[in-house]
Formats: sequence, C-alpha cells, structure tokens
Amino acid sequence: MRFLRLAAVAALAIGIGAAAQAAPVDLSPEQPGRPHTGPNRQAIALLPKNFSFATPGALTIATAPSSPPLSTYSTDTRTVVGSEPDFASLLAEALGLKLVLLPVSWAEWPLGLQSGKFDAVISNITVTEERKLKFDFSTYRKDDLGFHVATSSKITSIREPKDVAGLRIIVSSGTNQEKILLEWDRQNVAKGLKPVEIQYYNDQALRDLALQSGRADALLGPNAHGAYRAALDGRIRPVGIVNGGWPLTAEIAVATRKDSGLADAFTAAINGLIADGSYAKVLQRWNLEAEGVERSRTNPPGLPRS
Repeated sequence: MRFLRLAAVAALAIGIGAAAQAAPVDLSPEQPGRPHTGPNRQAIALLPKNFSFATPGALTIATAPSSPPLSTYSTDTRTVVGSEPDFASLLAEALGLKLVLLPVSWAEWPLGLQSGKFDAVISNITVTEERKLKFDFSTYRKDDLGFHVATSSKITSIREPKDVAGLRIIVSSGTNQEKILLEWDRQNVAKGLKPVEIQYYNDQALRDLALQSGRADALLGPNAHGAYRAALDGRIRPVGIVNGGWPLTAEIAVATRKDSGLADAFTAAINGLIADGSYAKVLQRWNLEAEGVERSRTNPPGLPRS
C-alpha cells in the first residue's frame, strides 16, 4: 500500500507541475465541482433486502489510486479524487447511502470484494468471462485504448493495423494493448507490410522524452490517461482509439460479489445517472467523453477466457 501511495503521489506531482501551466482540472481534496444527484427510488427498490453492507448504513466502494484522471491522491496526498471517485459518489447518492471510499491496491480488490471488506469496486475493471465466474458487473464506460503522438507529429490517424506499419510505437509490456499491437504487427508482416518497432519504457519521463524527441512515433495506452495528459499540457494529441477488447468489444464496469443482488440496483442507478445528465458531467469533467456508454448493462458478454 505504501508503494502504491508513493507512486500515486509521484504521478500527482508530475500532474501538478503541468497543471500549474494549464490547470484544466481540480485535484483539490474539497472537489467543489463534483457532480451530484438525488435518490433513485427505482434503483433503491432493487437493493436486496437485509443486505449486510460492509459499513452499516453506507456504501463502501474500493478504488485503486494510480494516476489521473481515473483515481489518484489529491493535493493533500490523502484524499482520493478522479473520475472513479466521482462515479462512486454519484452511485451512493442515487442509492440513498453515505459513501465510504476505500483506497486499495489493484492486487487487493478481488479478495477484498469476495470477503465482504467492501461492497463494490470501481477501478477501471474490464468485464471478462473469467471474472464473471466470481463477480457481477454493471457497466459504465467503454474500455478504450488510445494512440497519442507528439503535437508536432505529422501523423493524423491510426485506426487499423495497416496504419501502424513501419512506425515506432511505445507500449507497456504484458498489457492488453501490447497484445493488440503485436497482433496488428503480425497481420501486417503477413501481408508484406513493414514491421512495427515496439519500444518499452518503465519510466513516464523517458516515454515523454522519446515521443517529444522523435525517437518514437506514437504511444499506445489507456485512452483515459492519454486524453487527460493531452488536455493537461498540450504536448501530445490523440490520433486514434481502439477498443481494449479488439476485435471484440470490452467495457469497464462496477464489480460486486457474485449473486450478492447488488448488480441490478447498480445498473438501474447508473442508467438513472445517464438520464439525469450527471453521468455526462463526470465524463466532461475528466475529459472522458469518448468513453461514455449509452446505457449500463448487467453482466454483458465479457472478453473470452484465454
């Protein structure tokens, strides 16, 4: 947990330095601009009777603070802010409950959710068939990956495999985006196109330097992070989006315990947030409009088991 917090604070420090120039988002602990909503009677009626909440009279939601815009520590280095905490706040309000937001490590959430340490998790979790064996899901965002380039780059669009042929692309090792990029490269080489030069960096500063110096042509990573950074300092810009489940479609969802009965209530609450406009306000606030969904679904088809 200490490592997680230090990493998040380090990421926050980078963000604050850039924000001093552009200041497009609020990372204060007070969050005066956070959207709010009222109780959703239909969703509340779907809550299971006599459900044993982790915190009596409250909704305890876990999130893994990593980096903005999804979830990070605020300027006081203690309060968790971002789009995920905003969604958690709206869900609690819609369900007529007080929110208890619990920061956890990514590795901690599955066991913590199963054991009842918290009632739900909102932490950029992709719906997969493997996870559906143990958890229920209520979708609230597209699982999008984004191609970003230096603002000065001549590249205008990366939409399909042929667009990456011959390019030098930064990607994180062992990620879903690396898997997609490798498959695109395999298809291109099979068609006689130039191979991709894949570059790996463990440090964000080195990634930025490679992109800005021209040693790399593009970066492929979670669209939420790239969109945030593009809005923050203007040094990079988006040139394409690919779904994280390519060639299938993947979605991000709130996770609850399997058969706990919470999923339908959460799905109804999210659809209420979409209808009253508060959902859109969260997306706009964190520059995530491209990842919005038209409706929430309970346990939709997930990425297949490998």
